[in-house]
Amino acid sequence: MNTFCPPTAAKRPHQISIHGDTWSDDYFWLREKKNPEVIHYLHEENNYTDHVMKPYERLAEKLDKEMVGRIFEDDQSAPVKSGDYYYYCKQKKGLQYEIYCRKSLSPRSVEHVILDLNEQARGKKYMRLADFEISPDHAFLAFSTDTKGDELFTIRIKDLTTGKLLPDKIEGAYYSMAWSGDNRCIFYTKVDAALRPYRVWKHVIGTQESDDELVWEEKDERFTLGVSATKDHQYILVEIQSMVTGEVRFLNGNGEGKLHVVEPRRQDVEYDVVHRAGMFYIRVNDKGRNFRVVQVPVDHLGRRNWQELIPHSTEVCIEAVEEFQDHLALQTRENGLEQILIHNCKSGTNHKVRFPEPTYGVKIESNPEFASNILRFVYSSLITPASVFDYNMNTKRRELKKQERVRGGYNGEDYKTERIFATAPDGAKVPISLVYKKGIKRDAQSPALLYAYGSYGYSRPAEFSSARLSLLDRGFIYALAHIRGGADMGEPWHDEGKLLKKKNTFNDFIACGEYLIKHKYTSASKLAIQGGSAGGLLMGAVVNMRPDLFNSVVAMVPFVDVISTMLDASLPLTVGEYEEWGDPNVKKFFKYMRSYSPYDNVSAKPYPNMLITAGLNDPRVQYWEPAKWVAKLRALNTSDNLLLLKTNMGGGHFGKSGRYEKYKEVAFEYAFMMRTVGLSR
Repeated sequence: MNTFCPPTAAKRPHQISIHGDTWSDDYFWLREKKNPEVIHYLHEENNYTDHVMKPYERLAEKLDKEMVGRIFEDDQSAPVKSGDYYYYCKQKKGLQYEIYCRKSLSPRSVEHVILDLNEQARGKKYMRLADFEISPDHAFLAFSTDTKGDELFTIRIKDLTTGKLLPDKIEGAYYSMAWSGDNRCIFYTKVDAALRPYRVWKHVIGTQESDDELVWEEKDERFTLGVSATKDHQYILVEIQSMVTGEVRFLNGNGEGKLHVVEPRRQDVEYDVVHRAGMFYIRVNDKGRNFRVVQVPVDHLGRRNWQELIPHSTEVCIEAVEEFQDHLALQTRENGLEQILIHNCKSGTNHKVRFPEPTYGVKIESNPEFASNILRFVYSSLITPASVFDYNMNTKRRELKKQERVRGGYNGEDYKTERIFATAPDGAKVPISLVYKKGIKRDAQSPALLYAYGSYGYSRPAEFSSARLSLLDRGFIYALAHIRGGADMGEPWHDEGKLLKKKNTFNDFIACGEYLIKHKYTSASKLAIQGGSAGGLLMGAVVNMRPDLFNSVVAMVPFVDVISTMLDASLPLTVGEYEEWGDPNVKKFFKYMRSYSPYDNVSAKPYPNMLITAGLNDPRVQYWEPAKWVAKLRALNTSDNLLLLKTNMGGGHFGKSGRYEKYKEVAFEYAFMMRTVGLSR
């Protein structure tokens, strides 16, 4: 291959047959990760991308410098009280990773570093922290890290009195971990061959992993496991969830005795629980998709004993419940906006926490103190930096504890945010959150970036990004489309964008793009779009449907090879996701998925400029999906627009680790967008 010509992957026909349909996948061979030809091809694509972007290397460097220049490189999070300590993390100039610290409540207390991720990352190209759990007596730290990007974690235990790591070491663990109430053991999950967390184990501190006790094994491949402890340390919870069905089992706080079930699983009924004062509080969608909250005595479980606390509402979706000694704090969503509802368990009264802007994001933050009237949450908007508040649930007063600082004289008054609605082909009103610098004219001359995700019921709040200022200050309009498939407008919004209604997701996004153009926020020649993972599926689908509508596309680790991936039950996520996408072994789902699968629907047409990324060790979207997609696009694309593939050869689904490396990735993506819409500064 000529290094500076677009690489061409060899065509090696691979026949696939199902439901009487037979076709050839010419690039199926790119799945062979151990094949030197595959690795060579990925390197050639990286070399070509570097060559094409070489003239914009200085722009990317300038953007990176701008982004880093806006942050306070020496920074510290707002301390969180837990027991007799304040916990917080610090970042230091020049260091990639956080330093976790604590101080006692004494005014003269000395700072103790309890985990320095920079030390853990020494000599490694990748470092990601999954779980960070302090024991109830605050004597030990259990933490898990990934050094490859494959999301298989190593658990270690640290004695916080001596500062020494214990010999205990558990390899191949997955997300979620919990301490027993007596500080003697931890509970953790492990995965099966398809990387599905299917077992919960109990590890006694000071013993070998081989001595660990199996707590629960989930046989049904649709379900995954998580483990947690109730905030009052009274119970260990084993959370068993499919895409549409839930079940919770529990042990006493010391992890002893028989595993009991809160409520046996029922197909299409999801629930989760918290505990206070001898009661389980259950968030459940048995009476409607937006959930309600019921309470039931732990000693008298069963639906006949459920007492409704917060009824189901078609207007308000209950997304999570946080328990306190005297209160429940509910994370809710109404009319597409996040809300917080406070329930006083003593008086039985409710009140809302109010927020001032037309579009924003708010999340309940870490609240480890059970016996507290203070709720911590983080508020942000497209123009308001992340702001940490402590809210007194009795007096309704809030105190700002910390706001993200932006260097360089940032003033939110210089920018404008809007919430507008596009109309989908079926009449659905799709919210769009907008931000841009004041003074921009609606004359179709402004470049714009339209971003969306639109799957799994995940919602994308309108949050602040200091890095995004590099676009806004150059005249970009940033638009966040709250399309169906996400749950931005409640769980029914999710239902309307999955399974046999998945195309609503794509139609919604196209409608948002058309709205921006029709109302002269931008034009097709200046509209860039971006999405990652399942949002990359969105990118692939809409460029097949309407390649004329977009100037450029950034598709990050995109899920685009829908049919062959969902036909392979050995791959991570496949079986568990039948309830989101459909099972292609069932003909009606196969035909529908085949009709929109981005890879399967590439055809000879002029595609827009495209930057596509992959992670060689990605367990969620295998590297070969974007690689195959690019190979097929190269063979069929009739335009002269850019088509670039950039594979992280040492990382996974979440790109490079380290805060400085993250900014470099964003700067590269922004440089690509700016180049393709005609900006060069």
